[in-house]
Amino acid sequence: MDYNSAYERVSQLKKFYKNLLWFGIVAGIIFFDNLFENGSINFSLFDGYFILVIWGSFLTIKAVKLFLLDAEWERNIIEKEMRKGKKNIDF
Repeated sequence: MDYNSAYERVSQLKKFYKNLLWFGIVAGIIFFDNLFENGSINFSLFDGYFILVIWGSFLTIKAVKLFLLDAEWERNIIEKEMRKGKKNIDF
């Protein structure tokens, strides 16, 4: 891995962890606001939980792209496909 790709990966990880931290803060605020307001947990569509579901979905997609489908995975798949394409020549 060269410097530029390592720098880009670290930058993406930093952005992901910042988003994850903000998600946790906002989720905590919504959760405790609902808990103190109603005295119980009520999962309603308009109490902010819908926004958390959408935001969580985006974070999940980003995590899959960062941790599972990274450059190493892509390189391995390319090498595997290139090995499949080579055919032995019988003389």
